[in-house]
Amino acid sequence: MRPVALALLGLTLALPACHGAPAPAPVAEDAKPFVVKEIARFDQPWAMAFLPDGRLLVTEKPGKLKLLDPNTGKSGEITGVPQVAYGGQGGFGDIALHPQYAQNHLVYVSYAEPGDGDVRGAALARAKLALDANGGGTLQDLQAIWRQQPKVTGEGHYGHRILFDRDGYLWLSSSERQKFDPAQDMKTNLGKILRLRDDGTPAPDNPFAAQGGVAAQVWTLGHRNVLGLAFDAQGQLWETEMGPRGGDEFNRIERGKNYGYPIVSNGDHYDGRTIPDHDTRPEFRAPLVSWTPVISPSSTIVYSGDKFPAWRGNALISGLSSQSLVRVQIDGDTAREVERFDMGQRIRQVVQGPDGDLWLIEDGPDARLLRLSPKR
Repeated sequence: MRPVALALLGLTLALPACHGAPAPAPVAEDAKPFVVKEIARFDQPWAMAFLPDGRLLVTEKPGKLKLLDPNTGKSGEITGVPQVAYGGQGGFGDIALHPQYAQNHLVYVSYAEPGDGDVRGAALARAKLALDANGGGTLQDLQAIWRQQPKVTGEGHYGHRILFDRDGYLWLSSSERQKFDPAQDMKTNLGKILRLRDDGTPAPDNPFAAQGGVAAQVWTLGHRNVLGLAFDAQGQLWETEMGPRGGDEFNRIERGKNYGYPIVSNGDHYDGRTIPDHDTRPEFRAPLVSWTPVISPSSTIVYSGDKFPAWRGNALISGLSSQSLVRVQIDGDTAREVERFDMGQRIRQVVQGPDGDLWLIEDGPDARLLRLSPKR
């Protein structure tokens, strides 16, 4: 159902498109089950990752990597980061530790990389993190191990979220760079979710491995702008992506499936042209939850901690335009939004801390890092 307008007592009331139950009202401030504490501030942060010692690595989109001790508030800088194409949605992106980081000290970073002329694309690099005694460090032997193909014009929809699974494979979102059709073109790796070895080469048993080339990297296709990837306790992958004008999505990711963009979407083009809904083309996988008005999902986790036991197995999604933390309850092959917390600012990422607290980082300059702990 598309948004419609009703004339009511001379007023125009916009009704949202709904797929499943309507979104619940935001939780009242005094009913939130957590207390919020500001820990530090950063310049346009994009991602964070905890080290085994409890310190926090934070990427800043203009091209810096910071190391924060949350207990003391002391912040240092990690040098040796890659050159980034900063502008629009581009710049320094995600960061993740290798599953055997304690032994090899390898970290992975994603970023927008300049090309020849007015083109750019997402890239993935790995390096050895060498920390110093002064609260900083450097990335040693930095090497780009994957790139979007092809590099294109524009400064939007890189995606480049990084996630490791329990078998050590590296998962990467590669968004369609606002070019639409590449999401369906297996000659490009745009608009896809990819499954790679830890050296950036395709996992050998991927569903399109026999096609060779970049198709061998692909796990699923037909995606728009994927900014959330998370595994649950059973190893099932869940994903959130931004729709066009309406139609943000929460998807259950299945091997080799096509999620339909730009052929179908529960939103429409920004210029007003309609896109057929998912239910018109059942051969494409439809989202379990979609949002119109949008929430602008920027990251996703599936909570597994002890601090918020009622939330175990639920997806927690950070929202940009919605300035919210959204809780989605997953029941097998179905899901629904059950709570929404107004955070008052655009939220770039949510992560689960080592002790089960939630950590949120805001979007933009002078953005706050927030720790969410349960009320006593």
